[in-house]
Amino acid sequence: MTDTLAPSPRPASGAAPAPRGRLPVKALLGLFLAGFISILTECLPAGLLPEMSRTLGTSVSLTGQTVTLYALATALGAIPLARATATWRRKHVLLLALAVVAVMNALTALSGDYALTMLLRFVAGLGTGLIWPLLGGYAARLAPEGRQGRAIAIALAGTPIGLALGIPLGTLLSGIGGWALAFHAAAAVTLLSMIWVLAAVPNLPGQPVESRFTLAQALVIPGLRTILFALTTYMVAHNLLYTYITDLLSSVGMGGQTGWVLFTFGVTSVLSVLVVGAHIDRHLRKLTVSSAVVFGAAALVLGALSGVPVLVYVAVAAWGFAFGSSPSLFIGAAINATQEAADVAQSITISVFSASIAVGSLIGGLLIAGLGAVSLTWAALILLLASALTVIGGRKHAFPPEG
Repeated sequence: MTDTLAPSPRPASGAAPAPRGRLPVKALLGLFLAGFISILTECLPAGLLPEMSRTLGTSVSLTGQTVTLYALATALGAIPLARATATWRRKHVLLLALAVVAVMNALTALSGDYALTMLLRFVAGLGTGLIWPLLGGYAARLAPEGRQGRAIAIALAGTPIGLALGIPLGTLLSGIGGWALAFHAAAAVTLLSMIWVLAAVPNLPGQPVESRFTLAQALVIPGLRTILFALTTYMVAHNLLYTYITDLLSSVGMGGQTGWVLFTFGVTSVLSVLVVGAHIDRHLRKLTVSSAVVFGAAALVLGALSGVPVLVYVAVAAWGFAFGSSPSLFIGAAINATQEAADVAQSITISVFSASIAVGSLIGGLLIAGLGAVSLTWAALILLLASALTVIGGRKHAFPPEG
């Protein structure tokens, strides 16, 4: 086990390798755009629910299930789709997935039927199920030795930026030309991203059939289940709070400041990518522990001191900074722990990541109904404590000490 993410020995096809020590920025930007499009498409309806519900003739809560179904499709599709396309050249898979997302976004903009819209969202989620398992390993294979962690951080930075911009962009475009304009714009941006990927991303080979690991073989690799448990508790905690942030803020008299609070979260999430990305290759364990601890402290402040607006902003800023690079940290740990089984391990990790969105939303709804919005913060704190202790205890295989 090395303390950096080991690159695949398979060379890039059709492109010269990056100069020694330099990151292939243009190629990584293509992967970043693919991740950005995925999370943007997933959360886009959240800023459009009132307008979409009027067009589709349903309630806001039912229309909100377009987000849940998308995440569910990604969770269900990641493993089987990754295995079905494992031998395909990587760029071909990425372009196919982006094409699916582009077409589904364009058709969603034209749909006036709820059932059809849900079907289109499910298929779009399957497209994302193809994209997410690719990104971390693709970035690691493109990067020079010793800088794989930073490459993964760049490729996965689309997640916090998509989260930060998805809802505000959707709301802005809806105000200009209706909710359909937001989906047409998403389709257009996806097409532009495909052009960038086609021009800038090397077409790496897939995995030979004889070297493929099964799901069962990957799950018994030392450290992977520990990583998955830490990821699950962390992500469920995040989605408990993020999904119902409006309810939480309303319960403390800050409902009118939701936009500014989410903006604060987005800014510090992006800052996290810049700061953590510079150190992830040498300090992955310390950064992962720190992420869970800082997030836990933010949850504690939101629960105990939520009546003080300035402390709410400070806590949300800390939460955003902790969360921003968490996908890079956990996926980096999974790649590091599984090595030659990294492809299947990533698909498992993405399934867990996406399923945690649905689980967090479900548990959060039950907590609000039974105990009130502030209970979300205490549930998140318990989950984050479990995540931090799991990372700390995973010294041998999951999160080995650096050095």
